[in-house]
Amino acid sequence: MTTTQIIDPATEEVVGTVGLTSLEQTDAAVERARRAFETWRAVDPADRARLLRRFADAVDADLEHLARLEVRNAGHTIGNARWEAGNVRDVLTYYSGAPERLSGQQIPAPGGVNLTFHEPLGVVGVIVPWNFPMPIAAWGFAPALAAGNTVVLKPAELTPLTAIRLGELALEAGLPEGVLTVLPGKGSVVGERFVTHPAVRKVVFTGSTEVGRRIMAGCAEQVKRVTLELGGKNSNIVFADADLERAAATTPAGALDNAGQDCCARSRVLVQRSVLDRFLELLEPAVRDFACGDPWREDTQMGPLVSAAHRDSVASFLDDDDAAVAFRGTAPEGPGWWFPPTVLTPSPDSRVFREEIFGPVLAVVPFEDEADAVRIANDTEYGLSGSIWTRDVGRALRVSRAVEAGNLSVNSHASVRYWTPFGGFKQSGFGRELGPDAPQAFTETKNVFIATD
Repeated sequence: MTTTQIIDPATEEVVGTVGLTSLEQTDAAVERARRAFETWRAVDPADRARLLRRFADAVDADLEHLARLEVRNAGHTIGNARWEAGNVRDVLTYYSGAPERLSGQQIPAPGGVNLTFHEPLGVVGVIVPWNFPMPIAAWGFAPALAAGNTVVLKPAELTPLTAIRLGELALEAGLPEGVLTVLPGKGSVVGERFVTHPAVRKVVFTGSTEVGRRIMAGCAEQVKRVTLELGGKNSNIVFADADLERAAATTPAGALDNAGQDCCARSRVLVQRSVLDRFLELLEPAVRDFACGDPWREDTQMGPLVSAAHRDSVASFLDDDDAAVAFRGTAPEGPGWWFPPTVLTPSPDSRVFREEIFGPVLAVVPFEDEADAVRIANDTEYGLSGSIWTRDVGRALRVSRAVEAGNLSVNSHASVRYWTPFGGFKQSGFGRELGPDAPQAFTETKNVFIATD
């Protein structure tokens, strides 16, 4: 079997070796999932709900172990990793309520009774990225399982350890064999087979827009359903009437969390020109004090980047002559793929302002008025998230409606709550995850008319 080494991003030490799933093994796993679907879909809704709650309890009991796996595998801070494991538990708990509530409708019709049913699709393929390996996996498999589907899940090659453990916990909790199968492997092998295998009825992909386009095109060959959560280049819009101290103090967390390796990172900071200088004065100490270091320390706010190759990619953006460095924070020296928090003051046409860097780099640009802020914020192919800082409720509503993004926060940087919908506009994605309606995205609506005359 072909294997890959798992490297700790903070130390560059090998923490384990994982076997890579072959094409033949992928086909065999899909076939097991297809067979398991016939029995899983028929499980009484209350029993399916009970099994998902047991899965959530198993995750909760293993939370510290899962968090420590993520620190070693992905370089996440221990505080973030604990939150992420807790999010898996909470998402499973939330969707354990869905099987008994996935009800159809009775629609009035002359001459009989008209009913609708939400029928599960079958086997669902979930492809998970390396930036948030645990929660994004759960966002895919929890509602899919709740709706009666079986799941084959491919974690990212760099970060498979927590997904493998979640697969083990599912079995320990009593989910039948084949209901949730974790298949570590290459995207060109396992992920591609999810797209081409006729028994996989839907693909859920989180990752780059470039790969998402290829997956969408491949799924179109079989008219296969797809949910895509792709890139982002998100704006943090600060108006002159905002609480500037609070806006500046929270800007680092909105952009630098997980070392900026977040499709929701507010890496474009748009500041009304009349307060730009004051905002930068307030932002500088907030960035310099943003603790980048040992991910095992409880007070660390930012760890390393995920790989040497990704660190080089992030660093390449600083070669842009049209992006002056305003100030930087600090990062450890020595082993590990570290990159200090960096604030640039580029032109709106520069590469750093337009392309997704996926690292701890902020680009600050001024705007003149409300219309100018909306114009700049929308001048991108992406539309995932963003923030608006103002004390004017009318402006907050106007700008929220005008900005082309799927998830916006006012006077906050919150993007994801498992009980509300999540997804993007434009090339940031297709479809919605999370929220009360997510299980229906893994079903077909069937209409049945019963004549009574």
